[in-house]
Amino acid sequence: MKTSPIIALDFDSSQQVFDFLQPFESDVNVKVGMQLYYKEGPAIISELKERGFDIFLDLKLHDIPNTVKSAMEVLASLGVNLVNVHAAGGKTMMEAALEGLDKGTPAGMKRPSIIGVTQLTSTDERQVREEQLIQSSLQESVLHYARLTKDSGLDGVVCSVHEAAIITEVCGPDFLKVTPGIRLPKSGTHDQKRIATPEEARIKGSTHIVVGRAIKGASDPLAAYENINARWEGVE
Repeated sequence: MKTSPIIALDFDSSQQVFDFLQPFESDVNVKVGMQLYYKEGPAIISELKERGFDIFLDLKLHDIPNTVKSAMEVLASLGVNLVNVHAAGGKTMMEAALEGLDKGTPAGMKRPSIIGVTQLTSTDERQVREEQLIQSSLQESVLHYARLTKDSGLDGVVCSVHEAAIITEVCGPDFLKVTPGIRLPKSGTHDQKRIATPEEARIKGSTHIVVGRAIKGASDPLAAYENINARWEGVE
């Protein structure tokens, strides 16, 4: 998947998606999450592919290993570029997901990259300790899940910008660090708590950034994207 920002297509219908994407070139990265996929299904993936977009299918699978393996076998046939699972599902589940992807990837096609979700960017220290009953720090929890994901053979993780540098130290520079929670200076946090600017993401070692509301909610989404991309590339 290209290193340019991944635009989160948090819409209710394909009509809204393609109205939004109309000003954009087809070589941008897009993310299809649960909201859109559960409404439109595989058809939205096919249409985005036909128009040339690279696709991160963000469904965060988390179930027993055999179920995840079977689901990944189906998702591999869609030809997306990136998929994910919850690292909390464990090593056996993640290995099964990878096996399903390998099995389901059509001959002659590249297997989708697969990453493990560590801790959501909406999670804070209190939730980790009081709700998840994890007695280590949030950062230690994220790092543990990153190691587990790497040991399972996956390609990287979803994490916040604030853990990207230490994950690079432990898991290596080629290990993907896909970081949501990207905001421009002085913009709102909404329901995310561990946020950062595109510049911070670049400096701290994110390999990819996911941007939703900062682009979708802008009066000129294309200009907002170009601004974020320039900051991400360090040319702003």
